Amino acid sequence: MNLDLFASLFATLASPALALVGPGRAPAPLAHTYSIVARDPKTGEMGVAVQSHYFSVGPIVPWAEAGVGAVATQSLVLVDYGPKGLALMKKGFTAKQALDQLLKADSTHDGRQVAMVDAKGNVAAYTGPSCIPDAGDVQGDQFSCQANLMSHPTIWPAMKAAYEKAQGDLAERLMQALEAAEKAGGDIRGRQSAAIVVVKGEKGANPWDNVVVNLRVEDHDHPLVELRRLLRLRRAYNLEDQGDAFTTAKKSAEAAQAYAEAMKLAPDVVELQFWAASTMYQNGKKPEALALFKQVFAREARWVPLIERLAKVGLFPNDPKAIAEVQAQATKGAPW
Repeated sequence: MNLDLFASLFATLASPALALVGPGRAPAPLAHTYSIVARDPKTGEMGVAVQSHYFSVGPIVPWAEAGVGAVATQSLVLVDYGPKGLALMKKGFTAKQALDQLLKADSTHDGRQVAMVDAKGNVAAYTGPSCIPDAGDVQGDQFSCQANLMSHPTIWPAMKAAYEKAQGDLAERLMQALEAAEKAGGDIRGRQSAAIVVVKGEKGANPWDNVVVNLRVEDHDHPLVELRRLLRLRRAYNLEDQGDAFTTAKKSAEAAQAYAEAMKLAPDVVELQFWAASTMYQNGKKPEALALFKQVFAREARWVPLIERLAKVGLFPNDPKAIAEVQAQATKGAPW
């Protein structure tokens, strides 16, 4: 190895927050990692999932935009590949055309690892010759798995096999790919943070409605375990919202099922039960609501006085009898 190059690389690795960049550019994050970018052929959803021994990998590696595509930019990171890759695909470039153009403009691309998928399912990936071994990538039908600084060269093939075998929505399949990577040995340095982003296949009028999942674990001993927990909670709260919508639409059977599924997914979250009970009470399901309030108050009495506060702002009937009926479900003598 050239001594000057070795010295430069050693200095970079000695400072884990910095990465090699071109002359005149500001230092960028050093995010050695494993990731997957994918498009679901059935729904059109696109997403990125990533895990790394790097603090807060979520703002660095995964990039996705509804109706456009998804990008993972890692290794000796140039973050530009994320937003600029999406901008090019938005203009009509395929994933490969976008990646090729960005690599051509990047004089220090040998240390990069990038993967892209566009809204038509075209996939492109690049693993530079200076990526730290074990490093590589592998593609399948509308997805790409890539990794660098891994414990074994089996990591990205294990991700591919897991993703192809997985069932469920795109977020679940991405999650299983990450879990397979960790099971196969993962990052040689260990683990620290993780993230998953999934967007819709078509862009809607409201940007905030275009994101299906956007979860991050910034720093954790077992980031994938925590990411799995957050994904479970995300699904539970989605079901709770569905239950509220069904209740408002007077679809009591559908609402009851949505609430039941939400509480089954997250039985430890008392708040889900409280809001379900409140909505049910206001929509003609008083016996069921009161029974649920009783469970909530038995677990956490702090929710009892909230009924009066909700009534004052129109979020619960401002009726003393209704308030008293609900608060009567609290355990006698319990402080609140």
